[in-house]
Amino acid sequence: MDARNEAARAAASDRQLVMTRVFDAPRSLVFKAWTEPEHMSKWFGPKGFISTVLRCDLRPGGSYRLHMLGPDGDHWLQGVYREIVAPERLVSTFTWADADGRATRPETVLTITLEDLGGKTKLTLHQTLFESVTARDEHNYGWNSSLDKLAEYLATNR
Repeated sequence: MDARNEAARAAASDRQLVMTRVFDAPRSLVFKAWTEPEHMSKWFGPKGFISTVLRCDLRPGGSYRLHMLGPDGDHWLQGVYREIVAPERLVSTFTWADADGRATRPETVLTITLEDLGGKTKLTLHQTLFESVTARDEHNYGWNSSLDKLAEYLATNR
């Protein structure tokens, strides 16, 4: 194998994020939490952030946009849905943007996979390809905090 290709693959793997969580909630509810604005606004974003779903056109090619107000100010994120297989899989692009919708960071691809565990749900989050390990680590922190909020939300909305 070419050493340059191997090094490039290793560097790319450092810029991916994969995490799993098991939620004490049915898969259909977890899927709704990711795809319905009235649910998303209750948990999306790290602790201390309030989220507003500005757009959620849930279809392949449809877009979404969220505003998060955090202790440090305003944050916008947006993307385009690529694949929707209810209640198993959701694939979209993800990018940070400014107030006018212009991307401020490189786009990544976010894949959410939901596995039914007999009343519980195993969620696998895969996001790739970050522009740096630092960006990956920032998302790791944010997603962990968001998924903590999702667990709390699901516990009160069964």
